[in-house]
Amino acid sequence: MPSILALALAAVFSASSAISFYIWKKRQIDYDSKVKALQKSLNSALEKCAAERQGRIRAQQALRKAVVAQAQTKSENSDTTSYPMAPIGIVQSCFSTRNGTPRQPLLVPLARACLIFDSTRVPPASLEGLEEYSHCWIIYVFHLNTDLEKLWKHPSKSKFKAKVRVPRLKGGRRGVFATRSPHRPCPIGLTVAKVEAVQGNMLLLSGVDLVDGTPVLDIKPYLPYCDSIEGAVVPAWVTADSVLSVASVSFTDDFSSSLADSWKSAEKKSLYSSPDELKSLVKQVLSWDIRSVSQRNRPHNNLLKIGTVDASDNTSDLDNSQDGEAADSGELIYHLVLDGMDFSYEIDGNGNVIVKEVRHSSSISLRNEKRCNYLMWKDKPE
Repeated sequence: MPSILALALAAVFSASSAISFYIWKKRQIDYDSKVKALQKSLNSALEKCAAERQGRIRAQQALRKAVVAQAQTKSENSDTTSYPMAPIGIVQSCFSTRNGTPRQPLLVPLARACLIFDSTRVPPASLEGLEEYSHCWIIYVFHLNTDLEKLWKHPSKSKFKAKVRVPRLKGGRRGVFATRSPHRPCPIGLTVAKVEAVQGNMLLLSGVDLVDGTPVLDIKPYLPYCDSIEGAVVPAWVTADSVLSVASVSFTDDFSSSLADSWKSAEKKSLYSSPDELKSLVKQVLSWDIRSVSQRNRPHNNLLKIGTVDASDNTSDLDNSQDGEAADSGELIYHLVLDGMDFSYEIDGNGNVIVKEVRHSSSISLRNEKRCNYLMWKDKPE
């Protein structure tokens, strides 16, 4: 009798265990299915947002071209005074897009560019003697501003913003003339760069904060005795560098192999001598938090707000916004395009940047086949 009771109890226990295992397994499968469905939905939403943003960018570019063409036809009948100005040269820069382009000059010493002068407007003799200076001023156009069409409207209809958001103030506003925002009544920029060499109709520069394709209006030599002002005073927030700096920049174990693979197709048109030198450039660029104000304040919200617009100090959030994508770990993956290569990275809550991999950027088409490259730097006259 006891043995029968024991067998019955064992059978009940086995059945109970089987039922519990079945229920646990079913719940696990349900959870896995829900996670996969949510991940699929999130990826789909991100792809849709990215596609919409690309379409909006193309529309804005087309609008810029149409506005410029319209302005040229109306300039003779304008009731305001205008002046005959046209670019004297175009910049070929390591910064393929606005995102990642430094907010100020000389912050990234390895940032290189070639200024190619229009030989029909600027004879090579115009550059004679410039190589004797260490630095030069560059006056240029913020040609990638997405609000250029406002400038051609009557002031009462332009809706021009008098105040802009400042990154160092974490989105706090200041009058546009108290900042270096690119969104100005006249979209003209002023920067300084190190003169590396003058070769024919090309000027080799370093420490630049200019995006590839920037039109240049004029250059002037930097004169320390009058351009450097001893005792100059600026607001306290201007010198708060820690606001935009990161804690550290590191690279994953897989980064070097992906860089070596990408380097094979980029080497001939690169402004850098080796993968290691390009890696140093990446580290210098990402030593500053290049994300927009909204991305820094609410990073995960931007998964559903890709392309959020905010104006900032030297590069507005609109110009500097970047697509975020969710990694398997739940962290946001950001992208930085340098020298035609797409670098993906994460940044944690403590400000530590981890560069994950690099690949050739298929979305960046070089503006012309004749590009400056490192060989020009290597052979520069001493």
